[in-house]
Amino acid sequence: MKFLLFKTSQKQLFLSSLLLFSLVSFSQEKPTDSTKVNQLDEVLVSAIRVTSKTPVSFSNLSKKEIQNRNLGQDIPILMNYLPSVVTTSDAGNGVGYTGIRVRGSDATRVNVTINGIPYNDSESHGTYWVNMPDFASSLQSVQLQRGVGTSTNGAGAFGASLNLLTDSYSEKASGEISNSFGSFNTHKHTVKFSTGLMNNHFEIAGRVSTLKSDGYIDRASSDLKSYFLQGTYVGKTTLIKALAFGGKEKTYQSWNGIDGETLLSNRTFNSAGIFTDELGQTRYYNNETDNYQQDHYQLHWNEKVSNTWKTNLAFHYTKGKGYYENYKEDANFSEYGLTPISINGTTINTTDLIRQKWLDNDFYGTTFSANYKSDTMDFIFGGSYNKYEGDHFGKVIWARYASQSELGDHYYDDYASKTDGTAFAKANYQVNKKWSLFGDLQVRNVHYKANSYETGLVNDNFSFFNPKAGVNYTINSKNNLYFSYARANREPNRTDYEGGGSVKPEKLNDFELGWRYLTDRIQLNSNLYYMAYKDQLILTGTLDDVGSPIRSNSEKSYRLGLEVDAAIVVSKQISLHPNVTLSSNKNLDLAVSGQNYGTKDISYSPSIIAGNSFIYKPTESIQIVWLQKYVGQQYMNNIESAESKLADYFINDLNVSYEIKPKSVFKSIVIKGLVNNILDKKYISNGYMWDIYPYYYPQAGTNFLAGVTLKF
Repeated sequence: MKFLLFKTSQKQLFLSSLLLFSLVSFSQEKPTDSTKVNQLDEVLVSAIRVTSKTPVSFSNLSKKEIQNRNLGQDIPILMNYLPSVVTTSDAGNGVGYTGIRVRGSDATRVNVTINGIPYNDSESHGTYWVNMPDFASSLQSVQLQRGVGTSTNGAGAFGASLNLLTDSYSEKASGEISNSFGSFNTHKHTVKFSTGLMNNHFEIAGRVSTLKSDGYIDRASSDLKSYFLQGTYVGKTTLIKALAFGGKEKTYQSWNGIDGETLLSNRTFNSAGIFTDELGQTRYYNNETDNYQQDHYQLHWNEKVSNTWKTNLAFHYTKGKGYYENYKEDANFSEYGLTPISINGTTINTTDLIRQKWLDNDFYGTTFSANYKSDTMDFIFGGSYNKYEGDHFGKVIWARYASQSELGDHYYDDYASKTDGTAFAKANYQVNKKWSLFGDLQVRNVHYKANSYETGLVNDNFSFFNPKAGVNYTINSKNNLYFSYARANREPNRTDYEGGGSVKPEKLNDFELGWRYLTDRIQLNSNLYYMAYKDQLILTGTLDDVGSPIRSNSEKSYRLGLEVDAAIVVSKQISLHPNVTLSSNKNLDLAVSGQNYGTKDISYSPSIIAGNSFIYKPTESIQIVWLQKYVGQQYMNNIESAESKLADYFINDLNVSYEIKPKSVFKSIVIKGLVNNILDKKYISNGYMWDIYPYYYPQAGTNFLAGVTLKF
């Protein structure tokens, strides 16, 4: 169970009051004009997004592209066909816990922001989309920057940065009902509404969703609920947005994986919750679940100060609380704070029990930016200050042998806090028609304090300076070249400290050389990157006793690769969107347990990743998309042991959408269908090593989702 979070009712009351006060205050301001100016919505993310003038490798996903495949699968799965991206799903069908890697870097190294607000968990650095089910239904656009990218808020980007912009306001009232159904008893139901601009200035919009699935893996069920509520004030030069969104999830645990022998005999086997009852029969505990609720509050004030200056000020607060529950056999009393008992003169020191491990956390702070834009200069300065407070505790709720008075007591109480302050300034300067220069300076200070049995007492401060620079050269109207250098630093996460021993922050020097080609029929982007790491915290392939990946410092390592992606218009009806990444990812002079292994592949880093979208539109209302993805072989540890090898795989999906525009009642009826893995490939996208033994996460064979969206 994984999170960003919050704590006191006083804080919730304060944030709610702040949101209400701000909207009321601006409702009393008499605007001179209600005209929408320069899409002030974009100011929410303009400080951290890039354009084709920035020397950075990136991809954009529009609202339409997201919605065409949005039938219940999680955001990482919807991004699967972007360059250098590899995704996986614990339940095997893209619902519940899902993961993403970019250029071989896992989710803890992908910086994620929502409207410029950090989303990565402050302690684990991970992102857990299961806590925000169906969030794709409230997205306006997505941008994925590969590599270090430009300065952003929150944790440093070591593989990529992903920023999401939520729905803009609507000038006209609207409603939407979406229902989808599919394999493994998967079904999603979504209702959206917008009042439109009332009195030309105010809009209230929202969404509620429920999503359930049995999962491909045995008992890998998901019961997910989410909401999104937005109040907007629009003036001539002002945009105020107050947002509240969140989700509640209950998933049956499916993160154990299966061993190689079981993979051959029963791909869907799930060992979670297994125990032997008093009659010697094998049973499964029916509540071996992960339970978590996360609520987000954001307030954004965007202002157009003049024709050249725009500003954004935001406050945010996230509350998270939840637990996961396990049945444990033959647990030692001493590990759970229980007192041994005597039965008929025999002392009992072990017992079967049910435990819960809880998190109760808060995350709050502010972000800000100012943007000056002229014909030759695009200058931004901004930053953020955020604080995280987290309580970790565990309790036993049932035991076969124990004193009833002890049940419910905390058998551990841990605490952690983290402050993160960032300031940056960056600029694109157009020297002349051919040349433009890019510069970016960021300072970041982190203070992390924790106390637990696993970490011991941690009280660390980190100060990072991250410079970036680049140049763009326009050869002609069709061709553009760029080169950039970026420096990044990252602090260890909680699990790194729990591993014991010395752990170091990691450093990265990222060099990017790119060529962009653009005509009416072809758009081509190619990018050569070299990422040189110092003390990179690489995945060892093993997990700790609660399922978190264990990492260790690799003194020297690098990633060298070529990314190519294109959009090719073959005709009015046919277009292609291929991409390929070829890379070499190496640890240099790798030392493991005192033994030097020389140069070895970095774990979970395939040397070939390729994708393609073949789009056929016979009419304006019908679209058929054939999606293809190839992921080369990869290793689950860093010594290239044969047992740790994951085989390559090639999968194909088919997505169909048909829009009907009735003359009455509904504005639009959209019918969508998605067949995943149409060739029924038996493949594995992820796994881990338990000592020398591999464990795997099998993915579903052929499966489908179909849905109808009614817009009115």
